[in-house]
Amino acid sequence: MGADIRVKICGLRDAATIKAAADAGAAYVGFVFFPKSPRNISIADAARLAADVPVGVAKVALLVDPDDALLDDITGAVPLDMLQLHGRETPERVTEIKMRYGLPVMKAVGIAGADDLAQLDAYGKVADQLLVDTKAPKDGDRPGGNGMAFDWSLMARRRWPVPWMLAGGLTAANVGEAIAVTGARQLDLSSAVESAPGVKDPALIDRFMTAVRAA
Repeated sequence: MGADIRVKICGLRDAATIKAAADAGAAYVGFVFFPKSPRNISIADAARLAADVPVGVAKVALLVDPDDALLDDITGAVPLDMLQLHGRETPERVTEIKMRYGLPVMKAVGIAGADDLAQLDAYGKVADQLLVDTKAPKDGDRPGGNGMAFDWSLMARRRWPVPWMLAGGLTAANVGEAIAVTGARQLDLSSAVESAPGVKDPALIDRFMTAVRAA
């Protein structure tokens, strides 16, 4: 990989898979606070698990259009390193959350075609990182974690003033191509390392990380 490819494994819900992710070399672990997701976790469980995440692995909370009350509860209980906003939060709301909580904010942007790229420019001015994901289908009830890829050529040779992370449909079989086409130095995945929705598999985590190192 080289070693400079940073991977975020999202939707972790138990100590064994957090350890597997860290042992395999993941740079970030993500906790999902969204009831419609099969990866949803309670604040109490996240607090317990986050306390044991190895030093050097960033702990990220994924939220969808959270209000301040929810953010207060989560940030007050869970030792976090970053907030990931995966809803329709405006650039103004991103700035507001950064100022209120003093944590770096990653803003997810869904991409279906070239017309969607302008949002990355707008959010790149206010967020600390960008997560470039596949745009959710219009009839979907989850903004991400759907296991679908977008046209990666849209990202070729594009850069923003902040680090960005590629998400959407990444697997051990296609991650090499994804890196080659987009030039991504950070990757986010969830469903590709699951044996069932919401159930992470240590063997699949290891297989994916091995593929990244070989890319």
